[in-house]
Amino acid sequence: MAPHDPETAPIDRPVRVRAGFSLTFDVPFPTPMLFVVQPQDRLGATGTRQRIIDQRPLGAAQGIHTYTDAHGNLVWRILAQPGTFTIGHDLIAEVSRVPDPVLPGLRKMRVEELPDETIGYLLPSRYVDSDLVSAEAWERFGHIQGGWAQVQAICDHLQDQCVYGYGSNSSTSAKQALDSGRAVCRDFAHMGVAFCRALNIPARYVCGYMPDIDIVPDPVPMDFHAWFEAFLDGEWRTFDARHNKPRTGRVLIAQGRDASDVAFSTTFGSARLTQMKVWADETDNDNTLDIEPRPRIF
Repeated sequence: MAPHDPETAPIDRPVRVRAGFSLTFDVPFPTPMLFVVQPQDRLGATGTRQRIIDQRPLGAAQGIHTYTDAHGNLVWRILAQPGTFTIGHDLIAEVSRVPDPVLPGLRKMRVEELPDETIGYLLPSRYVDSDLVSAEAWERFGHIQGGWAQVQAICDHLQDQCVYGYGSNSSTSAKQALDSGRAVCRDFAHMGVAFCRALNIPARYVCGYMPDIDIVPDPVPMDFHAWFEAFLDGEWRTFDARHNKPRTGRVLIAQGRDASDVAFSTTFGSARLTQMKVWADETDNDNTLDIEPRPRIF
């Protein structure tokens, strides 16, 4: 019998998610831009599988140059022309209907046991100033036994200490968000990663789509979502300090050290974002991209 191959294995209890975005910019002169927005077929945390069933570009997403960065993410590279510039895509992804696994018995690996490729995720980075929260991390969580237990305690603490709401900006670090007591999903992910790294647990920032599946729909306009993964007992595991409960239907776009590695847009010049539409919903298996998506508009 051939060995189990997670790259081709069927997805456990699959669900299809219709997801996409449209960004419109006002561009005064030719401007180089990068976009980290493209999900791809890949293995997620704990061996979960994601497949892109169908996709189509929107606006300027046709004919752009793509490359793969150091973290395995697809990057779009384009020279935006003066005027109104719109870029986006629309896709159907197949992921597992099983919610994020909860594995409370997982151990924390010693640093000397960790694979070489995880060591970089122990170090401070642009928005993850883990060195500045080290003393607090060990005081609050250092006595807790077990890797999963420590990371879950971090998520519980962030839920108790931080109110979800805007107050941060694109330059806010984990320590700054923690001190302010207000955070959006980006900040919750950065704070979770910072505490993990301070405790010698490799952790990385993850962004993607998260539909409202098996929960009461949120009427707030949809945005890209951010969560984090911690390396426990030899595998990356999903944690979401913003919601702090297992969720179904995550479509992973990219992962990196922090948001600087996976910003949905990077502009080398002047381009003003004037409209943003994001959508992510469960779709019937026979649904196609010929049907208009239902974005929640900012």
